[in-house]
Amino acid sequence: MKNQNKERNTRAVKVKKIMIGGGFPVTVQTMWKKPLEKIGKTLLKEIRELADAGCDIIRFAVPTIEEAALLGELQAETEMPLVADIHFDYRIALECMRQGVAKIRINPGNIGDENRVQEVIQAARDTATPLRIGVNAGSLPAGLRDEKDIVAAMLKSAEIELELLEKYGFRNVVFSFKSSDVATTINVNRRFREQHDYPLHLGVTEAGPRIPGIVKNTAALYTLLSEGIGETIRVSLSADPLDEVIAGREILRACGRTVKGVNLISCPTCGRTTFPVRDFYEKVSARLNALEKNISIAIMGCHVNGPGEARHADLGITGAGKYALIFKKGEIIRRELIENAYTAFIEELDRI
Repeated sequence: MKNQNKERNTRAVKVKKIMIGGGFPVTVQTMWKKPLEKIGKTLLKEIRELADAGCDIIRFAVPTIEEAALLGELQAETEMPLVADIHFDYRIALECMRQGVAKIRINPGNIGDENRVQEVIQAARDTATPLRIGVNAGSLPAGLRDEKDIVAAMLKSAEIELELLEKYGFRNVVFSFKSSDVATTINVNRRFREQHDYPLHLGVTEAGPRIPGIVKNTAALYTLLSEGIGETIRVSLSADPLDEVIAGREILRACGRTVKGVNLISCPTCGRTTFPVRDFYEKVSARLNALEKNISIAIMGCHVNGPGEARHADLGITGAGKYALIFKKGEIIRRELIENAYTAFIEELDRI
């Protein structure tokens, strides 16, 4: 059994003001789900909402030179570090760096010959732009695709990339090893960390919709993070980026890697329920996600699960007939009609 609290020292990689590795807190990432379009207030508002929810870094697919310019324009408008996801055309990576994009995700094996890779590395060095090298089980180089040992094939692919990077003395790099299989994801990251001190970006790729995707990612990420492996994470879901961010934060909280933000407690509801738990959470979720205070909030369905089972909450709300009861540390402090519950709850939340 591995030491569940063993911290592994890695080199630090700076992405704008964010540090990945080097003992700094684990960061949370997501990926933009739509094509880049003209930058406007709506896009900037959505990025702010992701930041408020705890997102540290956002990655964008950049398939064209024109979109590289758009991403550069967006980077100039936000403090959030943006990552350009580049495949096949090394010139797009060069343009993103010229545009000031914070980080580039590439696979050197699919952007051309060594001269082109060298040009990307030189530009990254000149602009102090970190690279992420992504090794995915489903897109290995042609010579490794038929290997029976997928973990060994992924590590061999990484060693090819490492040899090239280190040949030119470039070490400002984060690596990622992703599979849609939980065990493969765990094993390949464990084995890479045994040999190298580069920061690791963790995630289960193509994990599926919200529920199965969160289950797979939690199984893999909790295991690795509890062993001190992993410096930045993305919970890959066929769902909204906000769901990815919230799931990532909750995984970090569950394995004791962060105390930032609200610890939410809510009951599953039953036949005793007189308070609309799910609807109320949807109404207050944005406010709760934006809080950086280390507090517990309870949203409960009845007086049994309210001040009783959630008595340790810093602030809670539950139902009692047509009334909502608001409580702190098990003590009822307000009794309001359910239609007035939201306003009363926000008033008390603001007082914490």
